[in-house]
Amino acid sequence: SAQEKAKAANEGINWLHNIEEAIEIAGEKNLSVFIHFTGSDWCIWCKRLESEVYQQQDFMEYAKENLVMVMLDFPRSIEQTEAVKIYNRKKATEYGIKGFPTVILLNSEGTKIAQTGYQQGGSVNYIQHLKTLLNN
Repeated sequence: SAQEKAKAANEGINWLHNIEEAIEIAGEKNLSVFIHFTGSDWCIWCKRLESEVYQQQDFMEYAKENLVMVMLDFPRSIEQTEAVKIYNRKKATEYGIKGFPTVILLNSEGTKIAQTGYQQGGSVNYIQHLKTLLNN
């Protein structure tokens, strides 16, 4: 199923689905929060970001050391509970999400520090891009 495939693809990253929980962990561990707003089963650029960046070993290692990873999904054919749909929509509105994929970076206190999305150049480039955004 699409869900099993997505799960297998993402086993390298421990994706949370709640921003408040992520901020709590980030505060304890002094990490940044990485929020991936995605349409996992229909958005082509989301899928490219997944395969070119999130599924790469170097990115997984970078994320583990530096980020608390959150995925808020807006799928077309994957079942979600009403509670999840409501939560995700509320957060998309709160962060002004206009399209997918959108990545929001928060500091360890939960303050938004940057917004980005798909970038060409694979995981090496993406890690560099994030370092630049996080160090500003």
